[in-house]
Amino acid sequence: MCVKWIHGRYKEDSRVFDSVWEAEEWADSLYPDIIGEGFVNVGYATPDKKVADLLIREIPRWAEFVRRQDPSIPIAIVHASTEYVKERLIYKVWIESGKH
Repeated sequence: MCVKWIHGRYKEDSRVFDSVWEAEEWADSLYPDIIGEGFVNVGYATPDKKVADLLIREIPRWAEFVRRQDPSIPIAIVHASTEYVKERLIYKVWIESGKH
């Protein structure tokens, strides 16, 4: 599976936010990017665990909202992992399509 990573489009992508509120605002701002990729094989990488945790929680809600409008959209299965990039821990969250 080839994931389209939306990380790298914004300067905030490499930021660790000071508060949960800031991280939540940032995670919510990614909604149009994730929707624009169709909720299938799209992911986001961040050094901020708060942002990753919020995306893990919110993406299924966003997907269900979109599916209510268009039932042909597949169920979104959210995956998460971590890896070190240049000695920095990066959290990865991505979506795989599931069956209806």
